[in-house]
Amino acid sequence: MHDIRAIRENPEAFDFDLARRGLAPLAAALIALDDARKSAVSAAQANQERRNALSKEIGGAKKAKDEARAAELMAEVARLKEDSSRLDGEQGQAAKTLDDELAKIPNRPKADVPPGADEHGNVEYRRFDSERERLTEGREHFELGEATGMMDFEAAARMSGSRFVVLKGQLARLERAIGQFMLDLHTGEHGYLEVAPPILVRDEAMFGTAQLPKFEDDQFFAGNTLEIERGVSEALNYLESTDPIVDDGSEASKAFEENERRGVRELVLKYSRRWLIPTAEVPLTNLVREQILAEDELPLRFTALTPCFRAEAGAAGRDTRGMLRQHQFNKVELVSITAPEKSAEEHERMLACAEAVLKKLDLTYRVMTLCTGDMGFASQKTYDIEVWVPGQQTYREISSCSVCGDFQARRMNARYRAKDGKPAFVHTLNGSGVAVGRALIAVMENYQNPDGSVTIPSVLQPYMGGLNRIEGPKA
Repeated sequence: MHDIRAIRENPEAFDFDLARRGLAPLAAALIALDDARKSAVSAAQANQERRNALSKEIGGAKKAKDEARAAELMAEVARLKEDSSRLDGEQGQAAKTLDDELAKIPNRPKADVPPGADEHGNVEYRRFDSERERLTEGREHFELGEATGMMDFEAAARMSGSRFVVLKGQLARLERAIGQFMLDLHTGEHGYLEVAPPILVRDEAMFGTAQLPKFEDDQFFAGNTLEIERGVSEALNYLESTDPIVDDGSEASKAFEENERRGVRELVLKYSRRWLIPTAEVPLTNLVREQILAEDELPLRFTALTPCFRAEAGAAGRDTRGMLRQHQFNKVELVSITAPEKSAEEHERMLACAEAVLKKLDLTYRVMTLCTGDMGFASQKTYDIEVWVPGQQTYREISSCSVCGDFQARRMNARYRAKDGKPAFVHTLNGSGVAVGRALIAVMENYQNPDGSVTIPSVLQPYMGGLNRIEGPKA
């Protein structure tokens, strides 16, 4: 969420940053909406001030036994009270309109983010080459997994549809081992606090990290049908008891009643549904929502290993085979909450923590600085880590580390009390530390052997009960 005061102070800079994102200027339109909000506030305040003044005059008239004047003043107060409801509604609507427009606008990129329209504008930041000889070709992970009988896409499709997988036996254990290894690394060596968060969250949490409203089509949500229907029934009963729906049999009356019921149902649905998290960034960042932290508490660093759920609405035809793009996958997430002056430093630290996973697994990778046209909605600056996958003979994203400034904090009202005693918004950062399924892919493809077996990296062997190889298909 953007600060309208900052936009007012420097509209040209705001529009310049939007242009870097490929967007048209919006500062003038936003300032006009803010002017309308201020006018509505002023009108409501003037109404209240006039009523307060009249109340005093009424008291004076009654004290002077001027009943005619008192009656006249009371009649004006009654008219002002009628206007007050309308003015309060206009004030609320004006504020909502401004907030809704601000919520649609992506974060402003940092000055050092490279320009570009899409992934072709990304710039390599650094790379790491494994100590082993890098495979330049080989079988893809699903070929290796299906040949062993431990990776079953057909069984998953029969029960859940496409973009799901069933892992069995040693591959299932290897995936679990990778997640546990990453959690131990981040908590034991990198100072992150392990959290086991809910994986169902309300609208407010998804709005806070900017998954809503813009990316609603990319999410999965769940709701208890009985809870929703009970809520609708109770809300309608209340509505009819306070403002009965007059049914005179006309089409207009029926339409009004239907609109009333539809509005109630939508409102109840909003407060009854829960979203399946697309990433643990959502619950971990929302741990500080509506809080004022002490400055000496910062930075806060959280990590979690959770399932993640994504509709992949815009991924039709992309990566349809294998585990690269799934509706459900596991990921270790990293989240940091910092003071503003520390967020750039924390971004580099978080990136190094994610890189450490791949270095210990001895996987070749490169770090890319995303350009203005490729980074996420809430990000000020993003690094992507791309791991080498010989089956595709290319690099594929395995981690994304972003600094968001106060963009998410404003949406969550997450603040800290600075040394001057005044509350200020925290800065938030998030990153994959890393995606477990994609790490499994990278291990399988980079550690594959000619016979179809997969050597287990040494750092994972303790998590595998000492097993050093997943055998290939039986002859």
